[in-house]
Amino acid sequence: MSGTFENWMDTAIRGAGLVVSDVPIGAALFDDSGDLVGVSSNSRQANRSLLGHAESNVIIESWESGEFGTLNGFTIVSTLEPCLLCAAIILETGITRVVYGASNPQRGAVGSAYDILRDKRLGRRVEVFAGIRAKECQQLLDDFFAQLRNESS
Repeated sequence: MSGTFENWMDTAIRGAGLVVSDVPIGAALFDDSGDLVGVSSNSRQANRSLLGHAESNVIIESWESGEFGTLNGFTIVSTLEPCLLCAAIILETGITRVVYGASNPQRGAVGSAYDILRDKRLGRRVEVFAGIRAKECQQLLDDFFAQLRNESS
């Protein structure tokens, strides 16, 4: 299945490439048949929205389309480990599997700083596959922050 995850990460990476004025994070959502449901990117600054994370964007867009009664069996693929906010949305919508690239040691809620999705106290556990194309995903972030530092000096 990891070959599939690596291919699916291409879509999330393309989503990160759509970012204009935010940290380049992309996410893609696949249904239980492996078909692409949606792709989104980080838009917190562009939309001045606390909910503008790539993961929450693609989940909310898919949920609000009304096409799906539940996202049970779906897989979300993100270039960065989801935070607490996105982990909560993942739990609430019934997404079954999370695949991510780069770890987020400061705010990650899927194994780094917290492990919300596999916490038995929350009733159900979400399958997690970490580090898929991690170097490539991390490079997107490193390049972005290096450019910011260069612009501010």
